[in-house]
Amino acid sequence: MSSLQEQLKAVQANTRAILQGKLAKAAHAKSLIFEPQVAAGQTYAEIYTACRPGFDELCTIDNRFSPFRAHLFSEQSQQADRTQMTAEENAVLDKRVESFLHLAGARLQLMPAVKAIEWLVRRFRIHEFNTRTLITCFLPFHTIPVFVTLLSILPTNLPHEYRFLDPYIRSLTNPPIQVLVTQATNHREFLSTLSEYMLELGDKGHDYHAINMLWFSVMTQSVNTMIDKGRSGNRAIQLENTQKLLLQVTPTLGRAMMMRQSSEIQMSSYMPVLVLARKGRLNDAALVAFMDQLVTGWQTKTVPQGMLTLACLAYGRAAKPVSSRVAKAFLKVDDLVAKFKEVNKTQCVRKLANGTALAFVDRLSKRGNLRALHEVKAIIESKLLDQMQVKVIYKSLLLAAHKINDEIDPAGNIRKELASTLVSLAQLKDKNGDAIRAAIEEVDFNIEELELKLGAAIRPKLTIGEGSDDAMEGVEAAAIEERPSLDSTLQQFEKLKPSATSCLSQENGLFNDLCSVFLSAAIEQADLDRFDAAPVLSREQALSNAFYFSFYMRVWCGPYPSLAKVAALERVKNRVKDSESAVADLQAVAIYAAVALADPSKKVRRAAADLIAVLKANFKDTKTVWGSKDLYGANGLSHTLDSAASKCLLESVLLPSLEEAVTHEDQVAIIISSALENSKTGDKKARLAILKSFCAHITETPLLTVKLRLLGVVNQIRSISGTYRTDLLLDMLRSWAAITTTEATERVTLESLDETALDRAAVETAVPSHADGLELLFQLVKDPETRPTLVAAIFERIAKMWPSMKSQAKLSTANVMLELSQSPGHDAAAVEAADLLRKVDLTTDILLAFVDSLQYEDRMASEAPTNKRRRTSTATLAVNTNGISPELDKAIKKMNFVLELVQGSKPENHPELLPSLFTTLTDIHHLRKLVGSELGYMQTLVLSSIDAMIPAYDNNKDLTIDASAGYGDVLAACVQNTSSTQVTNEALLVVASLARTAPDVVLQSVMPIFTFMGSSVLRQADNYSQSVVKKTVQQVIPPLISTFRSKGRNLVASTKDLLASFVTAYEHIPPTRKREIFISLVENLGPDDFLFAVLAMFVDRYGATDEMFSFTSYIMSRFSVEIQLHSLIKFLDLVNDIFKPKPALSTSLIGTGSDVDKTALKQLALLPHLLSNNRLKQEITALAERDDMESVKIRDSYAKLLEGILALASSLKTKKVLYGRCGDALAKLLNLLSISEFIKSVDSLLERPDVGLRRKVLQALELRVDKESTSDPKSREALLAFLPQLTAVIRESDDMNYKHTAVTCVDKISEKYGKKDLDAVAAAAQTIAGDHCLGQSSQSLRLMALLCLASLVDVLQDGIVPVLPVAIPKALGYLEESLVGDKPNTELHNASYAFMAALAQHIPYMISGASLDRLLACSNASAAAELDQESARNRSHCLQLLAKLVDAKVLYTALNNNWATAANAGYSAITEFLEILGLALDKHSRTVVAKHTNILSEIFTKTLDLRRMVATGEIKAELSVAQLEKIDSLIIQTALKMIYKLHDAIFRPVFSKLIEWGWSGLPKSDASGRTLRLVSLYTFLDAFFEALKSIITNYASYIVDSASSILSGTNFADANEKLLWQRVVCTLTTCFKHDQDGFWQAPSHYNAVAPVLIEQFLHAAHFDATEELIPAVVELAAAVDSQEHRKELNTSLLKHLESSVVAVRLAVIKVQQGLTERLEEEWLRGLAEMLPRISELQDDEDEGVERENARWIVGIEEKLGESLDSMLQ
Repeated sequence: MSSLQEQLKAVQANTRAILQGKLAKAAHAKSLIFEPQVAAGQTYAEIYTACRPGFDELCTIDNRFSPFRAHLFSEQSQQADRTQMTAEENAVLDKRVESFLHLAGARLQLMPAVKAIEWLVRRFRIHEFNTRTLITCFLPFHTIPVFVTLLSILPTNLPHEYRFLDPYIRSLTNPPIQVLVTQATNHREFLSTLSEYMLELGDKGHDYHAINMLWFSVMTQSVNTMIDKGRSGNRAIQLENTQKLLLQVTPTLGRAMMMRQSSEIQMSSYMPVLVLARKGRLNDAALVAFMDQLVTGWQTKTVPQGMLTLACLAYGRAAKPVSSRVAKAFLKVDDLVAKFKEVNKTQCVRKLANGTALAFVDRLSKRGNLRALHEVKAIIESKLLDQMQVKVIYKSLLLAAHKINDEIDPAGNIRKELASTLVSLAQLKDKNGDAIRAAIEEVDFNIEELELKLGAAIRPKLTIGEGSDDAMEGVEAAAIEERPSLDSTLQQFEKLKPSATSCLSQENGLFNDLCSVFLSAAIEQADLDRFDAAPVLSREQALSNAFYFSFYMRVWCGPYPSLAKVAALERVKNRVKDSESAVADLQAVAIYAAVALADPSKKVRRAAADLIAVLKANFKDTKTVWGSKDLYGANGLSHTLDSAASKCLLESVLLPSLEEAVTHEDQVAIIISSALENSKTGDKKARLAILKSFCAHITETPLLTVKLRLLGVVNQIRSISGTYRTDLLLDMLRSWAAITTTEATERVTLESLDETALDRAAVETAVPSHADGLELLFQLVKDPETRPTLVAAIFERIAKMWPSMKSQAKLSTANVMLELSQSPGHDAAAVEAADLLRKVDLTTDILLAFVDSLQYEDRMASEAPTNKRRRTSTATLAVNTNGISPELDKAIKKMNFVLELVQGSKPENHPELLPSLFTTLTDIHHLRKLVGSELGYMQTLVLSSIDAMIPAYDNNKDLTIDASAGYGDVLAACVQNTSSTQVTNEALLVVASLARTAPDVVLQSVMPIFTFMGSSVLRQADNYSQSVVKKTVQQVIPPLISTFRSKGRNLVASTKDLLASFVTAYEHIPPTRKREIFISLVENLGPDDFLFAVLAMFVDRYGATDEMFSFTSYIMSRFSVEIQLHSLIKFLDLVNDIFKPKPALSTSLIGTGSDVDKTALKQLALLPHLLSNNRLKQEITALAERDDMESVKIRDSYAKLLEGILALASSLKTKKVLYGRCGDALAKLLNLLSISEFIKSVDSLLERPDVGLRRKVLQALELRVDKESTSDPKSREALLAFLPQLTAVIRESDDMNYKHTAVTCVDKISEKYGKKDLDAVAAAAQTIAGDHCLGQSSQSLRLMALLCLASLVDVLQDGIVPVLPVAIPKALGYLEESLVGDKPNTELHNASYAFMAALAQHIPYMISGASLDRLLACSNASAAAELDQESARNRSHCLQLLAKLVDAKVLYTALNNNWATAANAGYSAITEFLEILGLALDKHSRTVVAKHTNILSEIFTKTLDLRRMVATGEIKAELSVAQLEKIDSLIIQTALKMIYKLHDAIFRPVFSKLIEWGWSGLPKSDASGRTLRLVSLYTFLDAFFEALKSIITNYASYIVDSASSILSGTNFADANEKLLWQRVVCTLTTCFKHDQDGFWQAPSHYNAVAPVLIEQFLHAAHFDATEELIPAVVELAAAVDSQEHRKELNTSLLKHLESSVVAVRLAVIKVQQGLTERLEEEWLRGLAEMLPRISELQDDEDEGVERENARWIVGIEEKLGESLDSMLQ
């Protein structure tokens, strides 16, 4: 081969390009959306044309796809070829593909995405080049059909982490989630791949719900499983396993928790962390680390879930503060305590709240963080903590107060706030308050000092006017001022002049200064008296001057401490008592006192009640009303009570229920409203006057608290005497709405109120029946200047009033809301209006008005000119956003909103809307053309609403649907002109409902609907689409068939288009849905009429494939036997119709075309499969045993079907292929009968002249035998009785295939039932072994005959003996024949060995020596031929059976005779020969082996002579040195097996002969041959002495002379002689080593070997003495335990140190080193003789000698323990 050819071959091997035509076509056929046969024929231009629209639609959905238009989906991409790109270009392409897949993964359930990926698969082969990314992209959808489609196109060499998908690729099934979890648990690379992919998507912002949920599920479950698997009773192992797990998953979880780009990824990571924390027993450091990572990455959306996770993590920690990072994050959370409470509903948050509070206290003390203080207070008040935790936190606050200094809090604001908090907490009235007060008592520092430092009284003190029993209640924080400072303030205060202006007027600016002094003075009674007597208050003129009372009224209605409020009420009460003689109506004071009854503090309410009681006691009739002119400024009060009404207020309204009002702040509103609405309270005039007075104060008071509390009273009163509260408070509502957001915020903040509560109270003044009130509300929500909070309150009020509104009010309100929801520029109001319409119950009139208004809007929008129009088809409408006019856009939005309202208003309750909705649907079709979009969502809304309404027409006979309105055409247009699956589904559901309710409406439009179903909804894989199809088929088809039947039309011909649409859609229907859809179709059509037609159309369109066979058979099996047989008869009639001169039904149903035979062949190929379904067989069998009318019908149908198949077969005799298909069908038909009935039928069929038909009948019998049970007596009797007929076929037939089938039947029958009738089987065996079968020339017949005879040997055993004289020679002959030629016949080879193995196993005594010789010779040839593994196994199996079971003499003789053949056959035959010999020796006993010692020794001498015979050419096999070494080893192992079974008396003569054979068996002239034979012999002897050790040391006497002679006469220039020398020395070494009986110490033995061995040192230059010679001398010296012999050895060795040859001196020194090391002091007894030589060697001319001599000296010194320096001088 040239170098160019080699290069081309390397390129072809390394490239991934598919060069062969078939492979290229197969690779091109890999497709996600096309069937392989379609895809294989597509060009790239066609594929691009089909897939590009999918990409374009993706771009309209998400413009992030647009950049890929420039490369992956460009026109130029059609010419791209990855195999021609450079590595750099491919790398760039890989990045682009991965980027696209990352983005497309979220939309894989959309067909456009699948189409786009189809282009990448077909053009760029991403399923091969980007396999890992593609699988990971599809993995979130592993349960849907598209994943199975992906599996079908994947290459065989999957990435390692996805190898687990192999079984699902082979079976094309969806892998369950548990498989993914198991893979992630056991193979971290899969979990890493999935995690990295998900995190990469998150980094780019491309993540989506499906991938996040898959990762969440896999990660959580795998972590859970890994923790369970890592559990151990050993704590150290448990800790190690946990650490390993943390190292594996923590980086991933950390990145996920920090993924700010995706809140869903963050929340998905929380659960695995929880599993780790709960089950992994993590230490505190790990928990803190997870908590820190969580809060570092969380965001607003993830805070609730993150808080829950933190609570779970904190649950595993000790009672410690959270970390500073967590505390800092918590400070940024709005309404932290509320979130704690929400989490507490699911998970105990106590530990987290406790740790948070402790950390906040720490931040307060170190950084002065006021927000932290507020949160600590809120946590304590939230009741989330137990009392012990509260005590600890409060003590921490006290300590923090001690630590805070001027450096931390220079202005003192923090300490002031802290003081207020400490006091407030100390006054809590629940168990936490008790715990705090206990903590104050327990502190071990000076609390008074702390109070002084903070300027606050932390410990509870007695309030003014209260006894000690109430000392702990209601005490508020009060500033502690220095006494001189307060005195000086009061002195200055007393100098102020009296004021005549009311404190409730806008002009008074003195109040704030006076109030601050009052709050300071309120602590001490003396100070308070002094303040009250100040001239500026004008106490004496209180009844005539509004200042005094108004000051205190403003105090008790303001945001001040309860202490101050109580004091103010007490001052007023005392002043009223002091003015008993004065006359003035204090009705305003009474109303403000009523306001105080709504105060949260019970003490304030009590004081207010006391004041009201005093007012009542001092009331006198008078026309003088206090404050009527100046209470609210110059204008005074707009409405005052007359004396009677004022008395009614005190006496009838307030006084009777004062005690009840004190119990709770909400009671006063209930009391007053109930009293005013109760006619018994007083006359209407008085009650109305009181209401008006309350409303006047609400309108005019500047105090928002007063407004709020009085509105709480008034808003519970609808009207009095026809006067609504709305009439009285509209001005108030206008004025409150007129103030700005800033002003409102400032005012509510000043009074510590909730602005939302005020807004709600203000708008509640409007009532449903008051038109002006509603109109004002509408004006306010339309006004863009209205505050957002007030707008929200108004909409909330309207929603609350809605149920009470009258129909006309509802309609007008709904119209306003609809108008507002569609108005531009009112974003907040529009949203609120839309939400309102969605929340309230809309009446039919309202909805009808809304829908009717759409038609007007549509006409107006259609008439408006557009900026741009594009002509588009109705089937595929492109999006035309640039050309939509504002009017049209507005109309579409309104229509969308109204239709959503209709759908959300339970359309089934509003069936009257149906005509209008159909009109709207028509308008939508018109609008589609204008806007260039499908408007699929709106179509879906309309259709779903219509579908919900139709059942009402069934239940209400007064409702009718107009059949002439063309609704069916509208629905057909919906199905035909949309690409939206959802629109199609909804339209079909409407069609189905109308078909049930009003069939005349839709039947005329059904056929086009079904035609388009095939191209749309039938292709969908989701369950919803499946249910739509099922419902449509069930409800539309039966009425349609009934119509055709009533008109007398041919049903099948009339519905052929419907059937064709379903059949055509088959290949696009998801695999999981195919069967169910078509079964439902047939059931609703009528199986008796249509089943055969559906089956015929399937096989005609898709061909006679395995898939079609399986599918159609399954469909057939789902129906009863009667229907199946009738359908099969009609199916045959259809096939017969094909061959008629003028076909009728077949032409319209399947179309015969020009090739009639091809059409018929597909139909006939299906027929046998339809006859093979198990249900048909089982039910026919069951019916055959009965004798009733049903069974008679079945038999008649069966007879008719049989007659039809025979008639068809007779008519097609001239067409071989079609005739064969008829035979297949006939065999399947006959197979439906029981075996006994079948055999009766066979008797007549076997007499027919058609051999092919007879052979098929026998093949059916063969299959039946496999399925029959051995325990069925009827089957057994029938089959055994049939054997003679089969043997007759074998004898008499000339057709080889027919004979082959008959032999197969005999084989199966004999194997299953043969032992029940041995005579019949023996007769069959005789026939098979004879010339009529085994003697035939047919290759297949010979094979079958041999295999059958092998089975019959097992059945008959000794009964087969009469056959063997004929069978064995033929089998051996065929075996020899199979090995002749260039290509051995392995099938015949294996069959022959199978027969011989059966003989060896069951009757080994029948194998003669001659037969065994032939068999072994064949085995050698087989081994040399190097056949396949199966042939080698068959041969080895047979030979192993022979070795174990054949007679020993026969076997050993045959082996002895066969050695030369085996040796000439080569290495494989020789090793197989020795293995068989070894197996026989293992099997045979000692006695048997001893009996055959002579022949065995002959075999071994032959094998030991192999090396010589190969060298001389007596054996032609070419064996390498390595192979000879392996053979020697195998010979030795086998020989030792024999030796182990012989005792000394038997083996010693054998050994002696063996030595003699090796030493003198060849003439001396053949020196080379003798050397090679001795090499083999001494190789054996070395292993022999090593194996048996000291037991056979005396056997060495046989080799002493030969060994000495060999050592003395070795020519080291000859490689073989050198090898022999090495083997001899090794053998002697082994003998020396294992001598335990002093054999070598004997002078005769020692003297024969030792001198010769020492003499070998003179030849040290020719070999490495350290390998063989030195170990031999050392072992000899160790074996001879004689000082004399050792001295001789030493003397001889020292003489050789005089040699001039360096190698000799070095060798002697090294052996001396070895002897010194081995024998130690025993050898060093001759040291005196050694020292002179050692001394001389110190100055040797060779450095190597000197170096080794020095080592020798060191060794001697180590053994002696002293230096030789003095001895060597």
